[in-house]
Amino acid sequence: MPQIKENTVVVIVGPTAVGKTSFAIKLAQQLNTEIISADSRQCYKELNIGVAKPSDEELKSVHHYFINSHSIFEDVNAGTFEQYALQSAATIFQKHKTAVMVGGTGLYVKAFCEGIDEIPKADEAIRKNIQQQFDAKGMQWLQDEVQKKDAAFWQIAEQQNPHRLMRALEVLEATGRSITAFHQHKKTERPFNIIKIGLVLPREELKYHINTRVDAMMRQGLLEEVKSLLQHRSLNALQTVGYKELFNYLDDGKTSLAKAVEEIKMNTRHYAKRQMTWFKKDEEIKWHHPSDSIKI
Repeated sequence: MPQIKENTVVVIVGPTAVGKTSFAIKLAQQLNTEIISADSRQCYKELNIGVAKPSDEELKSVHHYFINSHSIFEDVNAGTFEQYALQSAATIFQKHKTAVMVGGTGLYVKAFCEGIDEIPKADEAIRKNIQQQFDAKGMQWLQDEVQKKDAAFWQIAEQQNPHRLMRALEVLEATGRSITAFHQHKKTERPFNIIKIGLVLPREELKYHINTRVDAMMRQGLLEEVKSLLQHRSLNALQTVGYKELFNYLDDGKTSLAKAVEEIKMNTRHYAKRQMTWFKKDEEIKWHHPSDSIKI
C-alpha cells in the first residue's frame, strides 16, 4: 500500500524573466508558507543586481532559503543544493504542510525532486590537460570540443561557462560517457508530495521582458556591481550572463558598453531557450501563464 504523504512542495519553474519570483511570493503568501530558491546564482551574497535577486521588500515579505546563503568563494553545486534544500523543506514542514520552491536551474530542481547520481571525481591529469588546452586555445575551442564530443550535454549546458564545459570533457574522457548519463538514474522517492508548475510566455513577450530587465539592471548599477567583482572574475560563480560580458568591456577592452549590454540580452535569451528545452522534457510540469491564479 502506497505511503500517504502529508506534506507537499510546490515547485515553480520556467525561463528567466518570466515572472517566477512575484508568482512564488504571491503563492507562498496564499499558502502561508516559506520559499526555497532553486537558483544557482542568487545564493551568492556578493551577487545582487545581475542575478535578479528578490528585493529587500520581497525577502522581508516571505522567508527565503538559499538566498544570500553562500559566498562566491565556496563550491556550490547540485549536490550541495540537494542537501541544503531537503534540510530547508524539513524545517518548513515543522511549521507548515506546504513549501514553495522556485527557480530556473533545472539540474538543481531535478536533484531536489529525484536525487542525483554521484558524478565521478575529476582525474587530475585529465583535468590539467584540458585546462592547458583551454588556456592555449580559448573559449571557442572548448565550446567546439563539447559540442562535437558531447552533443547531449551541449544542448542543456551553460554554453558560456568554461568550468562546466571543462567538467563535461573531464567526465567524458575519464569514463567514456556523457556527463548527462549520470543524471539519468532511478528516481529517489521523497517523503513528500511534489507539484510542478511551469510559467511560460509567448516568445516575443519574454524577449521584451528580458530586454527591459537588462536595461533596468544597468540603471540600477549593474556596471558598478561588476566593477567591484572584477578581481574575482575567474571564479566559477562569476561565469554568469550579465557579469562576463561586462568583464570583457571593463578589463579586456574587447567591446563597447552598448555592445556588451546587447550581448547580455542575447545570451539571456539563449539561456532562456535552454531552460525551456530542459523543462519541456518533464511531463509532470503543468504549464501556466504567470497571470493565472492557481489553486493548490
